[in-house]
Amino acid sequence: MFNQLSLRSILLIDGIISGAMALLLIAGAGILDGVLDLPAAFLRGVGMVLLPWFALLAIVATRQTMNRWTVRFVIAVNLGWVAASILLSFTGWVDPNALGVAFILAQALAVVVFALVQIANQDEAVPQAHAPENRGFQV
Repeated sequence: MFNQLSLRSILLIDGIISGAMALLLIAGAGILDGVLDLPAAFLRGVGMVLLPWFALLAIVATRQTMNRWTVRFVIAVNLGWVAASILLSFTGWVDPNALGVAFILAQALAVVVFALVQIANQDEAVPQAHAPENRGFQV
């Protein structure tokens, strides 16, 4: 499915899903804390972190040209999110039940899929233009 989509579409879908997850975590934290055995404040906090991420992805995906370094930043943040999710599941910082661990790992799997597809399609973004040569101060 993803191999037929453009990088722009992939980034936009990533953003939409991130935004939906943000709303779910913020609005549903009171219910999810009991189901997943994750603190409601933690879930709301993660949701709040995802809101600017959604906005960034929307901006990047809707630009006329996408800068390759910006796309690589998105990929790096996605991979960092996956690493943090895996660490969260096994460090004891939070103590989710089995369903909570499955929830954390399932969303990490979704993010790694987005990162891998973004890596495969990053050539659609334009390389960063070279800065103009500094000619010094001229009067």
